[in-house]
Amino acid sequence: MMRIDAHQHYWSLGRGHNDWPPPELSAIFRDFTPDDLRPLIEAAGITKTILVQAAPNAAETAFLLDIAAREETVAAVVGWVDVWSANARDDLVRLKQHSKFRGIRPMLQGMADTACILQPEAIRTLEALPALDLRFDALIQPRHLPVIAALADRLPDLSIVVDHGAKPFIASGILEPWSADMAALAKRPNVCVKLSGLVTEADAGWSVSGLKPYVLHLLDVFGPERMMFGSDWPVVDLDASYAGWWEAANALLSHLHESGREAVFGATAARFYSIDA
Repeated sequence: MMRIDAHQHYWSLGRGHNDWPPPELSAIFRDFTPDDLRPLIEAAGITKTILVQAAPNAAETAFLLDIAAREETVAAVVGWVDVWSANARDDLVRLKQHSKFRGIRPMLQGMADTACILQPEAIRTLEALPALDLRFDALIQPRHLPVIAALADRLPDLSIVVDHGAKPFIASGILEPWSADMAALAKRPNVCVKLSGLVTEADAGWSVSGLKPYVLHLLDVFGPERMMFGSDWPVVDLDASYAGWWEAANALLSHLHESGREAVFGATAARFYSIDA
């Protein structure tokens, strides 16, 4: 079994391409490098990771691809392009020259226009992804779920993964309409979901029991074959630790058969991002 962390970040604040995290997030306001992550994934038995963008600019994506070129544990990079730009397709073709470049992530969660990804310019960019063997990471909030369902219908050949379970309102104990909208989205076979980022949505008082209704619902509607574990490290350090979330995820999935656990902890991500053993 190849264990994969399907969602982690690196950043270097001094380079000027990261305006996040802000200083007030002191737990993560520093550089994070492969040397910091390596002992954590080794302790969990994870051998590969998916390195995901954290800043909406080309400079950070170049920084991540440079790390991936020399870091064996990074199996794939999800970067950023301006999907509304007339030059977006040229940018994708250029980035595709890097062997580990696997997809893009527009940072939709911070945009006021909930439906902006359905604008013609964005659709023109996203419809080019399948032919380039690239995927779409959806960094969204619950308000975006019907929009991503419409996108999945519009572009059925586009492989989509919803990051962080669409960030449900766990701290407030709110399930609806997130639950119904997620179930509707899961009917689209080209959509997967990441089991990541949930402790951050639950805040410092999180517990396995508090996360359970959300995780079980995601499992029920997507199944393990369309779910992938991600640490969201180092953001996870705001409310937990790598080891703490790894242990919680294992507890939340302990009822699954071995094949189901293998899917969530590696096989789904390997298939989605085309990662060889």
